[in-house]
Amino acid sequence: MRDFSYPVVIAVAKTWFKLGDVRITMTGTENIPETGGVLLAINHLSFVDYLMAGYPGVERGRLTRFMAKKEIFDHPVGGPVMRSFHHISIDRGDGQAGIDAAHRYLDAGELVGIFPEGTISRSLELQPLKTGAVRIAADAGVPLVPVVLWGTQRFLTKGKPVDLKRHKTVLIEVGEPMHPTPADNANAVTAELQRRMEGMLDRLITAYPAEEQPAGSWWLPASYGGSAPTPDEAAAMYVEERRLRALKKAEKRAKKAKK
Repeated sequence: MRDFSYPVVIAVAKTWFKLGDVRITMTGTENIPETGGVLLAINHLSFVDYLMAGYPGVERGRLTRFMAKKEIFDHPVGGPVMRSFHHISIDRGDGQAGIDAAHRYLDAGELVGIFPEGTISRSLELQPLKTGAVRIAADAGVPLVPVVLWGTQRFLTKGKPVDLKRHKTVLIEVGEPMHPTPADNANAVTAELQRRMEGMLDRLITAYPAEEQPAGSWWLPASYGGSAPTPDEAAAMYVEERRLRALKKAEKRAKKAKK
């Protein structure tokens, strides 16, 4: 698989990190095997998670192929970029084609990234994980490695403007590999993955520089003294987002039908 744009973007990102004094601290990168198919299960805080979550793989000499919603691939600008990185399109209505593509990538020894929450967390806490990550790793016979980010939401997340001001910290923890098999109970293994990732997130939030995370900060979960939506409030916001998205799709179909 040839990559031309991916290395260029990595070089640009490293330049941004240096000039913007983006202080990235990673732990556990040795848990990502240097070869062979591996599935990374990553929490989702922002629109720059694709960039930041790929950094541990880069440190291991690998490029991460992310599974992302089809809408990004349909965008006139985002689509060509995502395809040039050999990322994987997932159709929310019928995700089997994307799952099959992920299997092919893993069988070919690629490093694949998935966001098992399914969407960006507005509460900034870990949302209930879907079982897809466990099922894909089990069926492909590859390690499932949890990766948790903290601080990426400060750059660009849902409902907030872009903030590229300098001197921000990003913490990344890579957990120990899990080895699910088809014989395992996917719900039980997913519950264990959830437990591990919640513990990792707690460690990162607790370790984050206090001067960058004062009480009341919008980028801090309510349970930690921040002003982010509670999980219940975030769930209600997600329901409304889905309603509006469905409404827009219906309006588009109606317009096409009139033509």
